Amino acid sequence: MAKCYLTGKAILCGNKRSHAMNATKRKWKANLQKVRIINDKGQIQKVFVSARALKK
Repeated sequence: MAKCYLTGKAILCGNKRSHAMNATKRKWKANLQKVRIINDKGQIQKVFVSARALKK
């Protein structure tokens, strides 16, 4: 999975806990959107950016 170009956000791993505290492995994925940016060379580049970074 990709990570955010601006903030570096990526997948977080951990456990989902039931009411009885049974642990099940799960992943939290960042809300990544594919956007086009213009790099230093003036070329269009597609990168993944988190939705939170897009709002700022």
